Amino acid sequence: MRNLDFSSWQAMLSTLVGLAVITLIGVGIRLLVMQTLQQRRERENRQINERLRTLIAAYKTLGGSFTGALHVDPRHLRDLRQTPGAADDALAVPADTGSDRARRIRDAVEAALSDIVLLGTDAQVRLAAHAATELAEGRAVPTAELVVSLRDFIREALDLDPIPASVVIPRQGPARPAPGAKGKGAEAGDKGKGGGGGGGMGGIGGGAGGMGVGHAGDDDSSHAR
Repeated sequence: MRNLDFSSWQAMLSTLVGLAVITLIGVGIRLLVMQTLQQRRERENRQINERLRTLIAAYKTLGGSFTGALHVDPRHLRDLRQTPGAADDALAVPADTGSDRARRIRDAVEAALSDIVLLGTDAQVRLAAHAATELAEGRAVPTAELVVSLRDFIREALDLDPIPASVVIPRQGPARPAPGAKGKGAEAGDKGKGGGGGGGMGGIGGGAGGMGVGHAGDDDSSHAR
């Protein structure tokens, strides 16, 4: 305030212009800082949302079933064909070599484990790495412990109350794939094959028509003779 000069209108005008410039600079710096903080906060929120979305999808894949086989069958189709019915009691899976349900479950679980290794907490990464090692070595893998860790983390991140200790939740296993997914693909393949077959029949019909014309020409030539 000591440097403010209101002795004349020129001095007062220059003083007001200086105050306006200083105010504009301060407001600009504040807006820049606020915009930077807002962008950082939005980026962090997007990262958190993407992480939660991925972990929720992994939770549904690893713990989407309460009944049936609660282990992941590590065997490939070639193993089932070589030793059908071997170790079924330990794996708790049917020895159906004609169905690829076990393969689809294993593939989905492997993808979920990969996501957890990338975005999970330290405890979840250790559990996922152990499960992946068990799968790679050909041993059946239960996913219940990892599912519990994911469930607790997701509820805490969403500010939900923890599940009361009095609530008994059965052990969870990998979700079984929907049977309609493969049926639609097979149906589309059948339609494609049917369309190709129809074209082939049309070609055969055209060939038959050509053969008919040839015979007609032969008859005319015989009559001419």
